[in-house]
Amino acid sequence: MRILKRVLLILLVVLLLAVAGFTAWAYTPLGPMPEATAALQSDATVHVATSPWLTFTPAAAPPPTGLIFYPGGRVDARSYAPSARAIAEQGYLVVIVPMPFNLAVTNAGAAAGVIQAHPEIRHWAIGGHSLGGAMAANFVYAHPVAVQGLVFWAAYPADNNSLADRTLAVVSILGTRDGQANSGKFEATRKLLPSNTSYVSIEGGNHAQMGWYGPQGGDNDATISRAAQQAQVVAATVELLAGLAR
Repeated sequence: MRILKRVLLILLVVLLLAVAGFTAWAYTPLGPMPEATAALQSDATVHVATSPWLTFTPAAAPPPTGLIFYPGGRVDARSYAPSARAIAEQGYLVVIVPMPFNLAVTNAGAAAGVIQAHPEIRHWAIGGHSLGGAMAANFVYAHPVAVQGLVFWAAYPADNNSLADRTLAVVSILGTRDGQANSGKFEATRKLLPSNTSYVSIEGGNHAQMGWYGPQGGDNDATISRAAQQAQVVAATVELLAGLAR
């Protein structure tokens, strides 16, 4: 009995250490860079709210179209603020959803609450970066009529989340220097998306420059600036949003 108690105590200690280690890892995310922090300030063009989500609302007129965005794995949600602001400046509501443990897999259904909170929005798209994009696709898979558009930033759907038969506007954006997104997997999952999916290749772009959180381990060096890559990402995203209202 003493031996059994000792074994159980050791297992409990190991489990607690593992949980503590995971929590420490998850809650020390990448970013945000100073440019991202600055983008969280409201001005005459865009109003920014930081609770319960990071919400960017164009000040000029009530937007009819909105984008819900899931951050990449272990990336601070604020790291996407410059992109969200740039999209909002074009007349769209943008809501970045911070995730428990900074991992979108912990709350893939979060978009439902955002949609419920904004009944004024007539057209919705959802998107995300990397793991966030995969979980955005999971939301679309589980909620077939909730949104009309899907945006991938260096991301693709899981094998069991096929959207090939959906009536859905989709844009998939990937940098040619991306060292994180598996290019083979990226190509293999094309069959999981609608035939009208638009693919945007950013020459010289990498994985980390999809946000504003600095360099990322395992990524390749980009050969274009972060601002140049972001301009193309925002433009492709806005093009999809503009098409939803037509």
